[in-house]
Amino acid sequence: MKKNWLIAALAALTLSTAAGIVSAEETKDGVPELTGKYKLAAPDLAKGIKMGIGSSLTHLPGDPDNIFYTTADRGPNGDVTVTGKSGKTFPLPKYTPTIYKIEIADGQIKILDQIPLKVSGIDPVTGNAFITGLPNIKGRDETPYDSKQDQELPYDPYGLDVESLSYNPKDDTFWLSEEYGPSIVHVKRDGTLIERIVPKGWAARVSTPLVPAREMLPAVYNKLRQNRGAEALSITPDGKYMFMAMQSPLRNPGKETDNSRQLRIIKFELATLQPVAEFAYITEDAKPFTNLNQSDIVISDMYAVNEHTLLIDERDKNAGDNAQLKRIYSVDLSAATNILGKYDDNKSGAKTLEQMSVDELKANGITPSSKRTIVDVAAFQFPYEKVEGLTLVGGNTIVIINDNDFGVGSTSSENGTELWTFKLPYTIK
Repeated sequence: MKKNWLIAALAALTLSTAAGIVSAEETKDGVPELTGKYKLAAPDLAKGIKMGIGSSLTHLPGDPDNIFYTTADRGPNGDVTVTGKSGKTFPLPKYTPTIYKIEIADGQIKILDQIPLKVSGIDPVTGNAFITGLPNIKGRDETPYDSKQDQELPYDPYGLDVESLSYNPKDDTFWLSEEYGPSIVHVKRDGTLIERIVPKGWAARVSTPLVPAREMLPAVYNKLRQNRGAEALSITPDGKYMFMAMQSPLRNPGKETDNSRQLRIIKFELATLQPVAEFAYITEDAKPFTNLNQSDIVISDMYAVNEHTLLIDERDKNAGDNAQLKRIYSVDLSAATNILGKYDDNKSGAKTLEQMSVDELKANGITPSSKRTIVDVAAFQFPYEKVEGLTLVGGNTIVIINDNDFGVGSTSSENGTELWTFKLPYTIK
């Protein structure tokens, strides 16, 4: 552990001028204090399947500081290869993606309320109003199988793989980002799906009459890597803008860009749902780390402080002693180049955003977002891989939570979900 802590701490000191990265130490802001650890103790959903929350986290204005909302993702699943093709098993195929209201106190996470997601009508898979976490489009999304791997499950046009959650104070509704579309979903406080923002061309492949599909995302977002979709979402406190970030680089033009360091952040005017800007976000360079692939460095969540400043959770795919990169960054967009509608294809012979190196970004006049470390979570020895939920309370308390993946394959008697709080020695405005 000490060796990996040192690696993470030294890496946090790195200054990358090309990518606009500076460390918290260089700002002399001081060191955050770990102020709380809270664990979930909840009954299992089924044999070998634990209760799951933590794929997102948000705090609503006016709520007590210890009250949050969170989600799990599409439900318990596992990787499988059937007749030479990869797919997913769903041991609980009618699992309903749900928003959870939680409270932290006395070292525990308590679930106060559950808001299952539903349509205003009948979901064709469940036969009732509640949706599933099953894929949407046959031949495009991962093939779903039952737990025995001998039966292909039906596709659900309303199915969601929920990864982030935010709240709009202007109309008292939630917004979710999810990985299948990739899409952004508007949700009433009672869990009813209102509308879905999808990439251009998506709606022609699936019929969703109960949830209008608004093709507001650029078509290039159809080139996502499966299970690496719309991972992070946040709405500015004034309810004017919404930001979404992809977990990994787009496969643009193909799989050869999986090791790109360029991820996309898109900005919407929430009143019109029109995208108004897109920015390049540069992930850390994997080379200085030990046995870390570039494609295993991802974005997991974000919090919009205002329309120019985001908090972003960037992490590796390792846990425990092997974890090296788990950081919360303050990301500044004020000087970043708006690349909306540009660098989406290479038809003219120019490279796509994902094909470029950091030096090529500079040569093309593209300034990426700048970032500085505000919490090096790995230095605090966070034991889990998936730091997936992030929010800010009171301007100076960072709150994170992990996703336990429903404990699939776990041999621990504990649930494996923890929420941690960090007090900053300054206020983020």
